[in-house]
Amino acid sequence: MKSICVYCGSSAGSSAVYTEGAQALAKQFVDHDIALVYGGGKVGLMGVIADEVLRLGGKATGVIPKALMDKEVGHTGLTKLHVVKDMHERKAMMADLSDGFIAMPGGVGTLEELFEVFTWAQLGFHTKPIGLLNVAGFYDSLVAFLNHTVQSKFLKAEHLAMLFNEADPAKLVQDFRQYQPVLVDKWLKKQDL
Repeated sequence: MKSICVYCGSSAGSSAVYTEGAQALAKQFVDHDIALVYGGGKVGLMGVIADEVLRLGGKATGVIPKALMDKEVGHTGLTKLHVVKDMHERKAMMADLSDGFIAMPGGVGTLEELFEVFTWAQLGFHTKPIGLLNVAGFYDSLVAFLNHTVQSKFLKAEHLAMLFNEADPAKLVQDFRQYQPVLVDKWLKKQDL
């Protein structure tokens, strides 16, 4: 586990607990010599986690589309910053540079990125760990909904089990470091319906 991609908000959110969660995750990365890969912004939780990783002596790589860099939201103090053509190129590069994916609190962009890599895992396109840093129960409703999709036979329980859900950054990083991929066929068989 050399690098982990973190998806998170370009806002800091409504509570200091989200900033504290980002800082705690950054400490775990540096303590375990894991480089941060993220969306390259200097604002919100994106900026918080990058700044904390750098402050603690770790490495932070950002990937940002030119249109966002032009709006002056790019973080220019990173270990490495890739300025790319568009969001598709950004997400592909972030995935290529990462050994796993963590979603911290964020908005629809964070959810979209999370569900893309979760879908890729479900389809067998990668075998990297995926997790929620569920700060202050932020993702509890989402986890309840995902359990509903399992009960409704739209998602296999084995696929949902691929998604770690932890409030403690230390436990989440430990889960990632011990991760052993399990391949499960995506499609339900007729007898499973």
